[in-house]
Amino acid sequence: MLTAKETRESFKAFFASKGHQIVPSAPMVIKGDPTLMFTNAGMNQFKDIILGNVPIKYPRIADSQKCLRVSGKHNDLEEVGHDTYHHTMFEMLGNWSFGDYFKKEAINWAWEYLVDVLKLNPERLYATVFEGSAAEGLERDDEAAGYWEKFLPKDQILNGNKKDNFWEMGDTGPCGPCSEIHIDLRPDDERAAVSGAEMVNKDHPQVIEIWNLVFMQYNRKADGSLDPLPAKVIDTGMGFERLCMALQGKISNYDTDAFQPIIQEIAAKSGSVYGVDKQKDIAMRVIADHIRTIAFSITDGQLPSNAKAGYVIRRILRRAVRYGYTFLDRREAFMYGLLPVLIETMGDAYPELIAQKTLIEKVIKEEEESFLHTLETGIRLLDKKIADAKSAGESILNGVDAFTLYDTYGFPLDLTELILRENKMEVNLDEFNAEMQKQKERARNAAAIETGDWVIVKEGDSQFVGYDYFECDAEILRYRKIKQKNKELYQLVLDKTPFYAEMGGQVGDSGWLITGDEKIEIIDTKRENNLPVHLTARLPKDITASFTAKINEEKRLQCECNHTGTHLLHEALREVLGAHVEQKGSFVSPETLRFDFSHYQKVTDAEIREIEKRVGKKIRANYAIEEHRSMPINEAKELGAMALFGEKYGDEVRVVKYGSSIELCGGTHIPSTGMIGSLRIMAESSIAAGVRRIEAVTAERAEEYIFTLQDVLSELRSLMNNMPNVVQAVKKSIEENADMKNRLEQFVKEKTKLLKEELLARAENKNGILTVQYIGPGKPDMGKDIAFQLKGEVNDSFAFVGGFIEESKCTLMVMLSDDLVADGLNASQLVKDAAKHIQGGGGGQPHFATAGGKNIDGLTIAVNEIVGSLNK
Repeated sequence: MLTAKETRESFKAFFASKGHQIVPSAPMVIKGDPTLMFTNAGMNQFKDIILGNVPIKYPRIADSQKCLRVSGKHNDLEEVGHDTYHHTMFEMLGNWSFGDYFKKEAINWAWEYLVDVLKLNPERLYATVFEGSAAEGLERDDEAAGYWEKFLPKDQILNGNKKDNFWEMGDTGPCGPCSEIHIDLRPDDERAAVSGAEMVNKDHPQVIEIWNLVFMQYNRKADGSLDPLPAKVIDTGMGFERLCMALQGKISNYDTDAFQPIIQEIAAKSGSVYGVDKQKDIAMRVIADHIRTIAFSITDGQLPSNAKAGYVIRRILRRAVRYGYTFLDRREAFMYGLLPVLIETMGDAYPELIAQKTLIEKVIKEEEESFLHTLETGIRLLDKKIADAKSAGESILNGVDAFTLYDTYGFPLDLTELILRENKMEVNLDEFNAEMQKQKERARNAAAIETGDWVIVKEGDSQFVGYDYFECDAEILRYRKIKQKNKELYQLVLDKTPFYAEMGGQVGDSGWLITGDEKIEIIDTKRENNLPVHLTARLPKDITASFTAKINEEKRLQCECNHTGTHLLHEALREVLGAHVEQKGSFVSPETLRFDFSHYQKVTDAEIREIEKRVGKKIRANYAIEEHRSMPINEAKELGAMALFGEKYGDEVRVVKYGSSIELCGGTHIPSTGMIGSLRIMAESSIAAGVRRIEAVTAERAEEYIFTLQDVLSELRSLMNNMPNVVQAVKKSIEENADMKNRLEQFVKEKTKLLKEELLARAENKNGILTVQYIGPGKPDMGKDIAFQLKGEVNDSFAFVGGFIEESKCTLMVMLSDDLVADGLNASQLVKDAAKHIQGGGGGQPHFATAGGKNIDGLTIAVNEIVGSLNK
């Protein structure tokens, strides 16, 4: 029986023997593709090749790709852990052909690998083929069916509809029929009773799809029509965990050695036994699945956060914590302790887990502890809602309240439902779903981009010349109209461009497209499917004209100073803080630079000063740029260039070197470090467990920063009568101010005490209530102090009613003794009723309440009304 590790390697070895280049998995977190947050299929990293945006280097490729499916149409989250084969993070084994082989070879090799190499029983295998679509004018895929007939009887070759057997990249783009391979893992007696052919695509947990062979042969246009692709593509994807289940004779992916070591560790940590209690088993499966997703996301550079991809990861982590909290009684962080067994299971195939173990553990531990606190808060809030509902005689919780718990506090709906059931209540799901739909529509409207078809002006490839030139002659290759947030814009692709397209943290260039007396502003430049796409508000009058493409040089140079400064800062951080420092993100704009890095404690002021000094020394050394645009990746690493986790590198890379600073980088940089002038760190902070952030400025912005500090210092000197030692002068002033403040507080306390005693002496006992009242000047804090002192000193029934005037505002205040509250009096209601006289409003608790207003003339009426209410 092959282990999971052996199965992964056997797949790669088989396709290597068929002439395929074996490539590493791309990061699970996607950069540079606005249409996707995560790699959700093996083909994602080859999208540029399929679209024809980059040349084909290897016509045959195979790999094992880590994938994540938790959003969009591929959303399996709610099934994860509850069934036997759905996962958030999974591995997809795949082989590709770009204009090389097609259906015949793909089917032949799939059969050879599954049956001849892995020895799967062919009687248990079924193949589906596209049945055709009259609406699309597409016939049945008889070609694929004919190849399958060499291996399978016709009753094991099944027709599939468009939903199951016609694969599309999106609303537009490459697409084509596909052929799925399903396996029937049921016992022989069940197979004899009901044919596997009847169970295919019927969601039976033991009759499952294991491999999908996609035959891309069409291009879907925006109007829905199909054109043949000039170069046909094979794209296959096989579920690694499902294959392991079939090979190891299990009935669940979670029973294989891909998951069992993790599950058994969870069982040990929670004092449970897997396979005994259904709810605990589900919880352990959920946690085992989710810990893989979270760990790999962090290694690929995506930390949990409240935005976009980071929010998805945070929700997955919290889902796992919630299952541990509810079903395994885990009240303390524990998932971070699963890293060693995860590394043991997958570390050989994915060494980034080993390299970043400390960071992963710290991030997960901090997130666990934070959400456990949130869970406690959510439970308290829910308990109050339940008590309020019960006191009103209701058995249904408002769906809006449930959604607020879910959306604001991260409190899962299923946990809300569980707690409600324990209290013989339920939630109004219609209201909850309505709120959820509103949120989805808001998010969809905010992100929605409508795109038309590309209009081809002329054939050709786009060439970036911006490393060498700020302007160049250019022609438009293609354009399309887009609509974003109800605003129409245009995207242009040029044959040559000096415009840097946003990538690697550096913002895109802006500038102009000039022809004759026409000047079209380029608002921004983005990278989409490896193409530099220029954004404009309008099209040129003549699309076919020759243009001068000219960037905004000033902004570019400011960007370059910040980008080169980032490289020098990175090196200085490693020199001062240690070699454990690794880049975790960066942002470079003309105005500022931001650098995120792994470090496990606050960077001290002394360390920041030393970092700035070292960067300054590198700037003054005026190192000239040494650039290698196409260096083999192995040579670059030997040179000392660091590869960043979460980035996908090709066989050849661009290396940027300034002195001893060596980085793999595609960004633009200044000719020499002296042009930076200066770098100053503006702020240092924590953004996640084990990850710090530095914000800095260079060049003119650094000068402005220093000038601002000098102006502040000059103003302080002036305020301190130009004393030579301004620090000592400020310190002395603070000490004197603290002394004066202390004296003033003592004076106010004495004044408050005297006023309280005076008011008590004038107090009247009306109907058994000692009524203390005041109308006059004073701060509300003083009145509150008097009110609570009286409550602590007066043992009898008493009421304090105060009206305090401060400049043009007034405050109404009521304090009641506990026995009066018990008798039905309510300070909050009294204040609310009387506040109309001061043109204000307020409230509070039954025993103490206040209201603010602006009509001082009505204050006496308000106080008298409250006093009158007390004596009825």
